Formats: sequence, C-alpha cells, structure tokens
Amino acid sequence: MTFQRACGLSELTEDTPLRVELDGTPVSVVRTEGEVFAIHDICSHANVSLSEGEVEDCQIECWLHGSAFDLRTGKPSGLPATRPVPVYPVKIEGDDVLVSLTQES
Repeated sequence: MTFQRACGLSELTEDTPLRVELDGTPVSVVRTEGEVFAIHDICSHANVSLSEGEVEDCQIECWLHGSAFDLRTGKPSGLPATRPVPVYPVKIEGDDVLVSLTQES
C-alpha cells in the first residue's frame, strides 16, 4: 500500500474538513473524536464537495441535500444518498497525515 502526504496534522482543525487532491482524486481529510479520517470528497448523490459540509458524530454531512456519510465506512446514514463513498487508509507520521488511495470500503 502506497501512502502519500495529504497535509500536516497541525493544519487540521477539529471537526472541520480539509479538501486535498491526491493524484487527481479529491479527498476530504477530517480530524474528529481523536482520529483522522480520509473520505472521497464528492457526494455519491449530488456530485458536490463533502468538505464544504459539517462534521458531527463521526459523520460528514453534504451541505446540499443533507445526506451524511460515516467517516469510518463511507456508508450513508440516510436519504437522499443511497450509495457509499470511498474511504481511504490514513497514517500519521510526526506532523504528516499520509493517505493511501487504496479503498478500505
């Protein structure tokens, strides 16, 4: 599994998504509940950026229609989204947040 630097841990604010692009793939990196997650940044329902939404209870909410996705699994917790979005493995090395575009789900 190949990891690449997405951002610095110090760049992340609790419960505030940060959009990064890795090899042309939009990724939302989120620090919440003592962990860091990486999830595909495009909503599976409306094709808009999830990083513009809010984070609560380990979920990221799409700002357009309110679908929320579990940051651990990418699964939607309610309508209108019915399809999950990919989540990616994360490693922390010092201040570096490393992400692998190999999907966990």
